[in-house]
Amino acid sequence: MVTSNHCLDPDEGAVPGARQDGQKVSGMHWVILIVSGLFEAVWAIALGMSEGFSKLVPTIVFFAALVVSMGGLAYAMKEIPVGTAYAIWVGIGASLAVIYSMATGQEAFSVLKMVFILGLVGCIIGLKAVSH
Repeated sequence: MVTSNHCLDPDEGAVPGARQDGQKVSGMHWVILIVSGLFEAVWAIALGMSEGFSKLVPTIVFFAALVVSMGGLAYAMKEIPVGTAYAIWVGIGASLAVIYSMATGQEAFSVLKMVFILGLVGCIIGLKAVSH
């Protein structure tokens, strides 16, 4: 019979990113997740502006924002459950990308689009509210 002398980890065997010990996630992880969502919108917009990576400045902005966005998401997922973190990250990025596209005239403004974006924002707030 093999036994181990390691300390028990309250998160051992848990889904990566999920807290099983009842402790709340620190506010810093949420702030970093939100900032990462902002950078997700930046890289998505820069990707469109790069015209297939043929324009230097948007291509550089794309790669820089991508690294910051993914790095922040990975950091946030240390404490925030993967599904919740990813849904919030995508929701923030998608909402901001659509708003930017409408504000710059790249996409037609629509009241229904705004209603659905507000719905996304409401869902993001809801996910945060019910997360530990």
